[in-house]
Amino acid sequence: MAITIEIPTAFRRFTDGIPKLDSAASTVAEALNDLTARYPALSRHVRDEQGQVRQFLNVYLNEEDIRFLGGESCSLKDGDCVLLVPSIAGG
Repeated sequence: MAITIEIPTAFRRFTDGIPKLDSAASTVAEALNDLTARYPALSRHVRDEQGQVRQFLNVYLNEEDIRFLGGESCSLKDGDCVLLVPSIAGG
């Protein structure tokens, strides 16, 4: 099984410029763990000190916010896409 994790431009400096990667994860949590295991410098931008997804990071599964799909425990199937979208504040 293969899913794709899409990396936003703001985080690509931690992934050597790689815009997406394949993973064999079966849940969103496993996908995020796979991502941060491959790129440890990205870890602090994905999870907070309690291990939760950061408040200002939105995670989507096939264009659906995971908060409406059961959170990180969402099951993944072959061909799914996990997208990270950091919230950006402006003024």
